[in-house]
Amino acid sequence: MKKALLLIPLLLLAGCSSSQTWGWYVIDPRTDSGWTNVKFLISGMGATILISLIAAALSIVIGLLVALPGLSEKRGWRLLNRVYVEFIRAIPLLPMLFWVFYGLPIVFQSMGLNIPIDPFWGAIITLAISDSAFTAEIYRAGIQSIARGQREAAQTIGLNYVQTMRYVILPQAIRRILPPLANQFIYIVKMSAFASVIGMQELTRRANELVVTEYRPLEIYTLLIFEYLILVLIISAGVRWLERRMGADERG
Repeated sequence: MKKALLLIPLLLLAGCSSSQTWGWYVIDPRTDSGWTNVKFLISGMGATILISLIAAALSIVIGLLVALPGLSEKRGWRLLNRVYVEFIRAIPLLPMLFWVFYGLPIVFQSMGLNIPIDPFWGAIITLAISDSAFTAEIYRAGIQSIARGQREAAQTIGLNYVQTMRYVILPQAIRRILPPLANQFIYIVKMSAFASVIGMQELTRRANELVVTEYRPLEIYTLLIFEYLILVLIISAGVRWLERRMGADERG
């Protein structure tokens, strides 16, 4: 977010020092054409939000499933966790997106399955898998931060592993991992821009299409920056409210 704010004055300075004049009319809502362009760009926000929400939900589930083996006392389960986390974290998002979108259908066909992957689900699957490795580490750190004595006390009163996690450990860990999980959601929102390269009609794709027709990349991408900034600020405000609410409930 801070980088985005710093980029805006740099763009303005670049425009002032160039012989090219600014053409803000392309996104001026006071004109018919400008308002049409603004509406066209904003219309991609719904897809960005939907992709990010579904990918984040899947990442939370996958991350938990990946984190639990890493907490096991058995070396084989811990090794499996490390292999997944290190492998996924090492793959850049864009190559993974291409492989999921173009490669998975080929794999399915070789198995005799006709399962096409459209840009919508290709983006969601990629973002969820890419983020799940980081989410798993957040879960692991949060769970390990809970005093071991609480697990022992839960086992003493007859709770099994699943019950201990569900009723004792995870409710406390969630409060500690909420801020880093929120940061990962912001990461997903920003990385959803890569979905534009496979044809997903989200914010960045709409901006690219406007650039092609209007030939005003700086003005259009400046508006795009503000749209992402608004999304991030809303998410941050929501997380702060949730943290205060959970803190009040805990004190109550």
